[in-house]
Amino acid sequence: MLISSWNVNSVRARIENIKSYLLKYKPDILMMQEIKTEDVNFPYDDFSSMDYESHVFGQKSYNGVAIISREKLKNLKTDLIKDKLKQSRIISAEVKYKKKVIQLINIYTPNGNPVDTEKYDYKKNWMDQLIKQLKLLTKKNSNVILAGDFNVIPSAEDVYNVKSFEDDALYRLEIRKKFREMLNLGFNDVYRHFNETKEGYTFWDYMRGAWQKNNGMRIDHFLVSNSLIDQIKSININKDPRGREKPSDHTPIEIKLT
Repeated sequence: MLISSWNVNSVRARIENIKSYLLKYKPDILMMQEIKTEDVNFPYDDFSSMDYESHVFGQKSYNGVAIISREKLKNLKTDLIKDKLKQSRIISAEVKYKKKVIQLINIYTPNGNPVDTEKYDYKKNWMDQLIKQLKLLTKKNSNVILAGDFNVIPSAEDVYNVKSFEDDALYRLEIRKKFREMLNLGFNDVYRHFNETKEGYTFWDYMRGAWQKNNGMRIDHFLVSNSLIDQIKSININKDPRGREKPSDHTPIEIKLT
């Protein structure tokens, strides 16, 4: 099974790129973030014509998450976090794989910039709520795959110029500690599990030639529970879509289950 995660930066604006990706790489499940559309305007027909069912938690113009799947998904939930701003940032579902029921959780964590503002406080609160939910969920089901745009740079090797991000909401120490707290609940950062020090950027800004210069950062992640890590055959950061015309500023990350 191939599971992919991708901040598409508007599902409608990127629909042709997304369809090309699906045709070429054929993920069984794609978790999308920042779809930037309400449920009613989501391109269900485009995906159903390619044999994907769509599960959507949208929002007008901003945020929004969705899971499209060729596998049957059950127990869809969009209320794992009580979001005081009512932003659409999390969707979960269960999928059966080799006699195991796996809970998929697709997240779009708040950016949090500028720091020392309400936006930063919102990010910290949102992450705290996520950690609280993960503690509860993993007691009920130890098989969890958490993926999405975390808006967290875990360590210095995950950004092209760490000096310029030392006081950024993506790299602040207390934010990295919250990421570490998630791992300590019994999760593995899959990319680092397979690549101890190798660069693995997933985002390149549209500005200042960041893509061409490879001035990127790793902020999109797959966290997989300890009970599943031996079933992860590989992880891949697929840079192909980022190099196409009118791309998202993020590129898909993919895990393959044995």
